[in-house]
Amino acid sequence: MCIQNRLTSYKSRYSNDKSFDFIIPLMVLLFLGVVYILSLRSSQGFVSFILIGITAAIMIYWVSVIKKMTKESQPQYTAKEVDTKNWVYDLIKGDKEIVFVAEVPGPEDQVTVRLIDGILYIRGSGHFSKEIPIEATPDMGIHDFKYRNGVLTLRIKKLETL
Repeated sequence: MCIQNRLTSYKSRYSNDKSFDFIIPLMVLLFLGVVYILSLRSSQGFVSFILIGITAAIMIYWVSVIKKMTKESQPQYTAKEVDTKNWVYDLIKGDKEIVFVAEVPGPEDQVTVRLIDGILYIRGSGHFSKEIPIEATPDMGIHDFKYRNGVLTLRIKKLETL
């Protein structure tokens, strides 16, 4: 928790807007320096005005590029919202077992499943993570785990006591 608070405060202190506020004066100083150097080097008035105009156009272009880079645009739907809306699963409840079937992205070694306190936690590749509440008793656990061609099949049964 403490690390997350530090990151949040770091982000609030050093946001893109504040860094952009630092870059604009730097670019203006750079532009003025180039204009000063060009005016000293050029003895012909017409050539220096052309060079100053070219420098001004380049500076305006780079300021617009930096503005676009620092602007935080939000997509209409974030990837997590799209995944949540389109992700479906089947939960088949029987007398002695529950069968769970769903598509989960990733190779088998990146797919992890846990059943803790009636909640099924599923993680896959690409930051895929889901939590599904299941009406399971505390003595139930994952009995069978199958993952083939992106489809996860779980059998949740009552654990046998020895």
